[in-house]
Amino acid sequence: MPIGTLIKSIQDIMRKDVGVDGDAQRISQIVWLLFLKIFDDKEEEWGLTVPGYKSPLQKRFRWSSWAKDSEGITGEELIDFVNNELFPFLKKLSTTEGTTPHGKVVGSVFEDAYNYMKSGTLLRQVVNTIEQDVDFNSSSDRHLFGDIYEKLLGDLQSAGNAGEYYTPRALTQFMVDIINPQLGEKILDPACGTGGFLTSAIGNLQDQVKTAKDRERLAVGINGVEKKPLPHMLAMTNMMLHGIDVPTNIRHDNTLTRPLKDYGPKDRVDIVITNPPFGGMEEDGIEGNFPRKYQTRETADLFMALIMHLLKHDTGRAAVVLPDGFLFGEGTKSTLKKELLEEFNLHTIVRLPKGVFSPYTGINTNVLFFEKGGPTKDVWFFEHPYPEGYKSYSKSKPLTIKEFDREKAWWGGAERKGRKQNEYAWKVSAKDLAERNYNLDCKNPHETKVELGDPDELWKEYVAISKDLESVQAALKAELIKSFGGK
Repeated sequence: MPIGTLIKSIQDIMRKDVGVDGDAQRISQIVWLLFLKIFDDKEEEWGLTVPGYKSPLQKRFRWSSWAKDSEGITGEELIDFVNNELFPFLKKLSTTEGTTPHGKVVGSVFEDAYNYMKSGTLLRQVVNTIEQDVDFNSSSDRHLFGDIYEKLLGDLQSAGNAGEYYTPRALTQFMVDIINPQLGEKILDPACGTGGFLTSAIGNLQDQVKTAKDRERLAVGINGVEKKPLPHMLAMTNMMLHGIDVPTNIRHDNTLTRPLKDYGPKDRVDIVITNPPFGGMEEDGIEGNFPRKYQTRETADLFMALIMHLLKHDTGRAAVVLPDGFLFGEGTKSTLKKELLEEFNLHTIVRLPKGVFSPYTGINTNVLFFEKGGPTKDVWFFEHPYPEGYKSYSKSKPLTIKEFDREKAWWGGAERKGRKQNEYAWKVSAKDLAERNYNLDCKNPHETKVELGDPDELWKEYVAISKDLESVQAALKAELIKSFGGK
């Protein structure tokens, strides 16, 4: 069954259920069901490949026991089982003493998950559709699960609240390509959403994986934190789809609730790559976890303070999406930018055009690339242009990875050598930026300015042209009348 048809058929069944309200709930419902299906198929594999593997689930709670049989429990019996037996067991797994790492993964996924469906008959139909059409242990269906995931993300975007944690795939891939993670490095996305940056990093690291030990190193190096239940559930599923069988390093938590002073050397990372929430305000008291100089309720500023604190002194590097407001803002923002220039090498800011995050926000955004161990000498700016013929991006004309070929050709490799100013690229010295009170909102000096002229003069010109046009029309009319003999 085509992937779009599969997801649509499941959603059409759910629309008949009075308990499911809106796309976000439908997607959440699909995701926990898919997760259990994936986990069951993976358990079948682990039973053959992992010596002494023992399921963390009691036999009756495994998908193969209650869901696999299309003629199995249904109606009120099924709803009662899911609500009063299955979910209570799964929710307490992460805190149950002696739970295996596999069990902790399941527990963290179901910590804030809910069964919204009220009709056991309709739930059985959904379960049968998933069971009949997908087998995660089939190589072709492994790829299909990736397609399912992307389709769910697309639907989540349409649900209207995905802008907080969805970053276009082309942008995540570009940022990861530039950061160029290496096997053995610790990579962190402190606001990982559905895991887009981390899966891009996994994709880039795959070529470096030669042995089982390498695969373990890769899994240990991938770290993420997400505070909202639905994107966290998607992130966990996404990790399993990308070969991280036990993604215990993807935590369901709010990174900002831990005092900054409590982060020690063991918490430091080689790479931070993220698109932190911006424009929002943190709950009361969160700013108290930060030194006074950083105290603000603006989420993006707090994340920047955290990122700068977490980077390792020798190898730490970061790529962070931030709005224009951070570039020209004052107060806490100025404090952060001053430290960014004095203690880090803020070597590049890629200025993105409007529409990259449409329709969720029209705010202009930028990608800041910086390394621990400054100070900054010069900041290079690169203005990403629209493709020819575009005035904005849309669902039918999205941002593509190929557009970033221009930046990659200009970048100058890992050492950033041979960079030249051109119509898209320019540099500003850190000294000049300091004199601007750390305003990083530097406009492209090569941009052609269109002088529209003085409005009064333009109006006089318009009136004169209009009169000339009227006289030409009158003359043409007279000539036509003359040509037709005055008729």
